[in-house]
Amino acid sequence: MSTPITRQIVLDTETTGMNKLGVHYEGHNIIEIGAVEVINRRLTGRNFHVYIKPERLVDPEAFEVHGISDEFLEDCPSFADIADEFLEYIRGAELIIHNASFDIGFMDYEFRKLNRDIPPTETFCQITDSLAMARALFPGKRNNLDALCDRYLIDNSKRTLHGALLDAEILSDVYLAMTGGQTALAFSIEGESSNEQEQNDIQRIERPVSGLRIIRATAEELAEHESRLDLVEKKGGHCLWRPASNDEAV
Repeated sequence: MSTPITRQIVLDTETTGMNKLGVHYEGHNIIEIGAVEVINRRLTGRNFHVYIKPERLVDPEAFEVHGISDEFLEDCPSFADIADEFLEYIRGAELIIHNASFDIGFMDYEFRKLNRDIPPTETFCQITDSLAMARALFPGKRNNLDALCDRYLIDNSKRTLHGALLDAEILSDVYLAMTGGQTALAFSIEGESSNEQEQNDIQRIERPVSGLRIIRATAEELAEHESRLDLVEKKGGHCLWRPASNDEAV
């Protein structure tokens, strides 16, 4: 007997902002899509990642969250340019999304604006909200992505800013841990685990620490980093990722 293939796409988006009153996506646009493919609980490496030029400017509040500037997006493709490739990638899959109503609302809004009679995403994809799952597992507790990383001992140290692909990669680890009956990611060794264990374990390649090279930022890269922080501070009035001076500290 062959095992049915389960294809899941762990997905996240970044946007120009959102409305606090009324429909959250109205008048805003998706500016980044990041998605990670999981087949039979294995990360395939076949990911989807794109930045998108919106039809409007990025809100300062949103820029503080993801750091994606209007200038950066100027030469990126439009949503219409990437829609067919994106639809082909997600069609028929189960979409795993943290707070799915937010991202699906934006996706369906973008599809409707194309005037191509594209049906709602829920008609050609199964949608699973990992936030709703986490709230059922941990009622009354914080269940954002950072809190779940702490709970499942998943490294999120690179998440200084929100980014669609990075957040999708982190969420894939969180989701597999959350649905695998385990509190830490296990490495399966060929020939040493049962079929049941193999279905629940997340496959990773262990590399010895001694074999890793430390690559330090160059002076040019440090200067570019400071330039990006200057832009964050200019657009948002302050920068959460730049330590306050002694004069500013409370």
